[in-house]
Amino acid sequence: MKKSLRYAVILLVLAGAGFGGYKWVGQRKATAQAAAATAEAAKTVAQTLELAPTDVYTLRTLMLEQNLPVSGSLRAVNSAVVKARVAGELMDLRLREGDSVQQGQVVARVDPTEYAARQRQAQRQVDAAMAQVEVAQKQFDNNQALVEQGFISKTALDTSLSNLNGAKASHLAAVAGLDVARKAMDDSVLKAPLTGKVSQRLAQPGERVAPDARILEIVDLSQLEVEAAIPPQDAVQVQLGQTARLNLEGSTQAVTARVLRINPSTQAGSRSVLVYLGLQAHPSLRQGLFVQGQLATTQVQALAAPVTSVRTDKPQPYVQWIDKGQVRHLAVTLGARGQVDGQEMVAVIGMGTPLPEGVVLLTSNAGAVREGTLVKFTAVKP
Repeated sequence: MKKSLRYAVILLVLAGAGFGGYKWVGQRKATAQAAAATAEAAKTVAQTLELAPTDVYTLRTLMLEQNLPVSGSLRAVNSAVVKARVAGELMDLRLREGDSVQQGQVVARVDPTEYAARQRQAQRQVDAAMAQVEVAQKQFDNNQALVEQGFISKTALDTSLSNLNGAKASHLAAVAGLDVARKAMDDSVLKAPLTGKVSQRLAQPGERVAPDARILEIVDLSQLEVEAAIPPQDAVQVQLGQTARLNLEGSTQAVTARVLRINPSTQAGSRSVLVYLGLQAHPSLRQGLFVQGQLATTQVQALAAPVTSVRTDKPQPYVQWIDKGQVRHLAVTLGARGQVDGQEMVAVIGMGTPLPEGVVLLTSNAGAVREGTLVKFTAVKP
């Protein structure tokens, strides 16, 4: 009896141990499953990409402007060089670079002493010739009266008429000489041919100048233009009135220009066509500044995305788009490029899977994202 009781106790202990072991194994398995679920959830959270509004772009149909690159130096449409017209000592030159002048303003003088004396000399010759005309006229009148009375022959009258005509011719020659002297006197005064600013001062007061010596250069900054060379294959797209946005050298400031003229001839050698773009007056514009930009030629309507949204780190260009909260990669064919509100855009066509309007693309701000990555958008703070 005691022996059977002992066996019963042993069996009871073994059963309890087995049940405890089974329960411990179940608890450990449940703990492992919970840990795996927690790890999977953490992995999912870690792989979820949070996007800001600036990280995405909604694909839509746009009107793309086809542009041609243009560049050149600014130059004034109206400019002039004031030159000396007569020789002499330069006087009264007070203007310097940057000074403003008005059309007709006296900018300098050449010493007029010699030319004033020549003008007085020419005036005296005119007076003397006029006196000779008066004498010859009186002699002719007297001889004409005597011929009518029969006191002298007609030959004498013809002689007096010849003398009168010679005196008149001498008078006219003297008057012409006076005009030349007056012109030289007037030329000793140098005037501005246009309104503008002095860009160069090429002589100094007291310097003796020769005819055609350069004294001042004046430019009118109210009208500026750019001479741009367009390749022959692109020149057919350029038309009068087309607009361009140009950036100044060393500055992000943009100015608007318009095609004013197109050269009817091509340049020797390069066969390029010169196009002249007129600019609106602006205080920061100066002659000689280098500008470059884009000339809008034609417009194309297409489904377009920012150029920076198209990735090229694969053999085929592709875009990253969001499909049901996940990032997908789609190879695309690129079409026409153009400017929209100052941003470079490109037409995209999905290869295999069409890209409908309204698809959300990742921009360059998001960078390269692995396909299948979950995404969510940053909550907007109230």
